Amino acid sequence: MAATAHSSPTAPGTQPGLRERKKMKTRIAIREATYRLIQEQGYDATTVEQIAEAAEVSPSTVFRYFPAKEDIVLTDEYDALLEAELRARPADEPWFDSLRYVLTKAIGLGNSEEPEVTRLRTRLMVEIPAVRSRMMESMSVTGRLLCRAIGERVGRDPDSLEVRVFAMSLIGGLLETSLYWAEGGHREDFADVVDRAVDVLEHGLPVAKGS
Repeated sequence: MAATAHSSPTAPGTQPGLRERKKMKTRIAIREATYRLIQEQGYDATTVEQIAEAAEVSPSTVFRYFPAKEDIVLTDEYDALLEAELRARPADEPWFDSLRYVLTKAIGLGNSEEPEVTRLRTRLMVEIPAVRSRMMESMSVTGRLLCRAIGERVGRDPDSLEVRVFAMSLIGGLLETSLYWAEGGHREDFADVVDRAVDVLEHGLPVAKGS
């Protein structure tokens, strides 16, 4: 999602080959080992060497798949899927309805497949400056994907100022939404929090009651 780093899974609708399946299996093993170690001993105490040993790969393999430890925490497999989902929405559907649909689907995937990982990832974004910094670096990649999808949808150049500003406003807003959710101890329903964020993008900042 927007609040995750970019990844390059097989394009939606295609069947991955043996080589791609092996690569995905290795990526998943590395990520699962990382999450397990962090939950047991904390982020700072977890080293790439420990991750490699737990995933039964070499440290060089870990770095081949993930250039930095922060990337293991942040990377997911949803960006390409979500881009395709956005493009697949009916052309006459209001833009924000399409956006809400795609985000709701993404949240559903995260909650059904790896709810604890989603909470861990957002908590680390709050607690670990290096993770938060890496997340901000990766936002431009996800933003470019979103620019392409938005440009096609609204008939504008993906590199136009208007599309770029809107896309990055959305990406930044979703990042802040994730931080807000984690800072609140994940007590609120994440789908509701995201819906409130989209309301702000669609309608602007609401006037405070009594103003």
